[in-house]
Amino acid sequence: MSFTLAPRVFTAALLAAALLPFSASTSSAQTTGHDEKLDAVLRHHAQRLSGRTRVIVQFTGETDIRVFGRRASTGRRLGPDAHVAEVENFDLTTLAADPRVARVMFDRPAFATLERTGLATGATVARQESGVSGRGVGIALIDSGISSWHDDLYRSSNSRAPEPVAHFKDFTTEANSQIWSSSPAYDDFGHGTHVAGILAGSGHDSGGKHKGMAPGATLVGLKVLDAEGRGYISDVIAAIDYAVSVRAAYNIRVINLSVASGVFESYWHDPLTLAARRAVDAGIVVVAAAGNLGLNDQNEVQFGGITSPGNAPWVLTVGAASHQGTSKRSDDIVGAFSSRGPTWIDFAAKPDLIAPGVGIVSLADPQSTLYASLPHLLLDGTADLPYRPYLSLSGTSMAAPVVAGTVALMLEVNPRLTPNSVKAILQYTAQVRPDITPLAQGAGMLNTLGAVRLAEFFGAPTEAVGAMGDTIEGEWVDWARHLIWGNYRITGGVPLPGSNAWALSTRWGAFETKLGTPVVWGARTTNNIVWSTAARNNIVWSTAARDNIVWSTAARDNIVWSTATRDNIVWSTAARDNIVWSTAARDNIVWSTAARDNIVWSTAARDNIVWSTAARNNIVWSTAARNNIVWSTVCGGEDCQQVVWGAEYDGTLWGTADARSNIVWSTAARNNIVWSTATRDNIVWSTAARNNIVWSTATRDNIVWSTTAVDHVLWAEQ
Repeated sequence: MSFTLAPRVFTAALLAAALLPFSASTSSAQTTGHDEKLDAVLRHHAQRLSGRTRVIVQFTGETDIRVFGRRASTGRRLGPDAHVAEVENFDLTTLAADPRVARVMFDRPAFATLERTGLATGATVARQESGVSGRGVGIALIDSGISSWHDDLYRSSNSRAPEPVAHFKDFTTEANSQIWSSSPAYDDFGHGTHVAGILAGSGHDSGGKHKGMAPGATLVGLKVLDAEGRGYISDVIAAIDYAVSVRAAYNIRVINLSVASGVFESYWHDPLTLAARRAVDAGIVVVAAAGNLGLNDQNEVQFGGITSPGNAPWVLTVGAASHQGTSKRSDDIVGAFSSRGPTWIDFAAKPDLIAPGVGIVSLADPQSTLYASLPHLLLDGTADLPYRPYLSLSGTSMAAPVVAGTVALMLEVNPRLTPNSVKAILQYTAQVRPDITPLAQGAGMLNTLGAVRLAEFFGAPTEAVGAMGDTIEGEWVDWARHLIWGNYRITGGVPLPGSNAWALSTRWGAFETKLGTPVVWGARTTNNIVWSTAARNNIVWSTAARDNIVWSTAARDNIVWSTATRDNIVWSTAARDNIVWSTAARDNIVWSTAARDNIVWSTAARDNIVWSTAARNNIVWSTAARNNIVWSTVCGGEDCQQVVWGAEYDGTLWGTADARSNIVWSTAARNNIVWSTATRDNIVWSTAARNNIVWSTATRDNIVWSTTAVDHVLWAEQ
């Protein structure tokens, strides 16, 4: 049985638990004003007559623990206006009704994301060619602790080098987290020590074989998981805020989060993702594991399993790749367990990239839980020791520090990099794996050598970038030369330093800065035309294989997009007027949505759809082979809303000649439509106000979704 099973099932249970409250809360008639202060999970818990729940309470002003009453147990304070407590479930409604309380949130469980790194990523070559080791760069490791006595974290071949662990604090105790005092480092679970070795291990006990990504980096250990690998998001939040507060003292530029929690609400409201946002706003790169929910309980690939805080756009989210036991990159694949996007609730494109996360050998603590429970994964080193100093583990927990260590190398060569510029460089230099959706690999697979080279260019852009690729382990690795900017794939240009896209005030994925200025990424590949939305938001750029793009986003008016294989897209969304879209194999779409008037859509094999929704009057839909659907909502004054004409099968009205081919489902108030074929090849899902569309094929090759009035679209090509 795989060690990843327990965390995966546990996380799945957390996500499943979130479904019921969200469904139950859709009816506003069932909630009162103060009930709305409770998040979805707590509204469900408030209906229980027994039990206690750990919560985070945000106050309207200063914290006042008197609101909890005598039956509650108070925990740590979080910032100036929040406090942790454990309260009786039947007191939750009373707590929310208190005028001093602004919000009450479930203190969700946090857990480790468990499931030949330097050579495969090019880190070894980067350290040799650029002479970098992450020296002087502080990394806050928020995990189960660090066994700082391990030879790989204590002894160094360079006696003048500082010890890697500079500061340690335990957040699993109730001690005041705001006191800047260091405590003895320890790790009773063993997960954090393994991650620390990936980040900054010297490889002492293996003769340098198992050296970390940035052996010169400084580690600040912040313990949030106990001996069983369990914790709470309130402890993680406290650790993040603490890292921000001491960042100047230890030059903390990176936070590594190989711990995660389930997604229960939008990243705009989740206190964990908002804590990560505060760190990013302070100039710290927050690297988080994507999670290990890539497979369901039947071992089938599933989408939508990105965990928190990796679901937030401002976080650098890392999925796991498998190096297949070789240092060659040509045979690397996405780890089956690695969580895929889109994110739950917000439907955002994630992960940002993937890195080695299968069978990663790093440090073991002989007194830890993992050492005792996983004896078959322990490995010897070259040193004569009474215990085995190394452990092989898999998971996005291991992939995240591979990227975080790379970031430390990048920041050593160019300390002026911001979180956005770091993510852009990593994505632009990544290697795209063929036939894998961006919702599994993000921008591609980590290329540390290329990332360090481009980071150096950002520091001194006086010469050309050089080759858009690198030789790693005897293989040529092309750069992806694209960005996954929010839910958009941006191609055809070169990111340049000084662009406002990298400013701390610019949110990743936004098309305007906070001042309303169009976002600029860089310049065209072939010349110095600005790669931007400026000048009335016009972009003309050319990508490989003579793919041409003309893209205008002024008020998101016009897009003309030609991709490889002569697939053409002409897309105009000014006032949401019209879209003309032609794809491969001469499939044509003409789509007009002005005042939601009509859609004319023609696909391959002369399948035709004519869909008119002006005043929501009618739809006529023909899908070839005489499969017809006519759906009318207004019929000459007669009430025939939500009527579907077609074949009948087991008492259900279907839309085609073959009863089992197509489904059209409309719920009350015309909120939902689901269209699925017999083989489950296609799904089109529209929610209330037509805000969301998700379209997935059988092989999950294509997804098109719009989240707010056609503002966000992601198209993953086959």
